[in-house]
Amino acid sequence: MDFKVGDKVVYPNHGVGVIEQVTSQSIGETVSSFYRLRILSTDSTVMVPVGNTTAVGLRKVLTRREVTRVLGVLRNGEVATYDDWKGRFQANSEKMRTGDILAVAEVLKSLSVLSEVKPLSYRERKMLDRARFLLISELAEASNKGHVDVEAQIDAALTECVRGMKGKLDH
Repeated sequence: MDFKVGDKVVYPNHGVGVIEQVTSQSIGETVSSFYRLRILSTDSTVMVPVGNTTAVGLRKVLTRREVTRVLGVLRNGEVATYDDWKGRFQANSEKMRTGDILAVAEVLKSLSVLSEVKPLSYRERKMLDRARFLLISELAEASNKGHVDVEAQIDAALTECVRGMKGKLDH
């Protein structure tokens, strides 16, 4: 996928960034092209090799239609459950690494539902917070809304999911 200066992109696990420059650098005999992007939330700069964008999961910000799909995933009452903590944490870590926003939404939903039943471990709480941050920042960018409005939409969708699952959670 080709990006150009000014494109808003998502760098998995870091959030929304802007392509500031496309540069070429010599490393020994090899000349490589890089995207220099600025991560909006931290104002940090990341260099991504142009030929490596697919491998690292660099992608364009969601469209408005995709925002609706993400909110639908959060609303829907299907939640992956795991009996053991390690299996759950491993599966959620894999989903977070993919950079797929629907997978991040599934992590947020499953950990939010789980937190209704029992306290989360420190590592799961951090993952929940990270998934929430990534979703809010990308959905706000994609829908051109403020973070507070998007957070309210996400909370409403999660509340709807939990409400739909109340019978299942009590068992």
